Amino acid sequence: MLNSYEKLLQENKNWAIEQVKKDPSFFSRLSHIQTPEFLWIGCSDSRVPADKITGTQPGEIFVHRNIANMVVHTDINLLSVLEYAVEVLKIKHIIVCGHYGCGGVRAAMSKESFGIINKWLRNIKDVYRMHEAEINNEKTEEGKANKLVELNVREQILNLAKTSIVQKAWKNEQRPHLHGWVYGLNDGIIKPVCEMEPGSRIDPIYEYDNL
Repeated sequence: MLNSYEKLLQENKNWAIEQVKKDPSFFSRLSHIQTPEFLWIGCSDSRVPADKITGTQPGEIFVHRNIANMVVHTDINLLSVLEYAVEVLKIKHIIVCGHYGCGGVRAAMSKESFGIINKWLRNIKDVYRMHEAEINNEKTEEGKANKLVELNVREQILNLAKTSIVQKAWKNEQRPHLHGWVYGLNDGIIKPVCEMEPGSRIDPIYEYDNL
């Protein structure tokens, strides 16, 4: 009887064997080049795997995941991924994908203390504060949470546009295109909620001239 972690290793072997059967050069090709067109910034939630829900293969999406799919200007991890994706991989599209039923968003809507994660959730609380009237127009708690999920994705797209990394690529190479999506756990469908084309204008105080 295999332990749960041993089952993962066995499934990995089965998957690798199956890939080689279907395409003998699969791993040789992947090991020599990485040219994804997309950067995916998603939630860490195990129910929202980028490749599964988009039907993509290894090598097609460069992925960064964190709690509630945030783009925080002090997060060196996220910024390192973003810089590498934009400046080295030359990705054409950045997708921020949230999901309905997000535990991080629900936690941010409460007054409960969660320890160290409070510092992360405060970024979502800020989104709630900025859009409180719109959120409170929803009649149910689920509706309010869903609205905050969508608004949070919109704010993270804007946060991407505020970075010098994205602005430099917009100015010099007219890429990447920014997309805000929300995934439905109940039906498996992705809903586009916003997008920003290269060169989109934002509040001038966030724009850099010397790029």
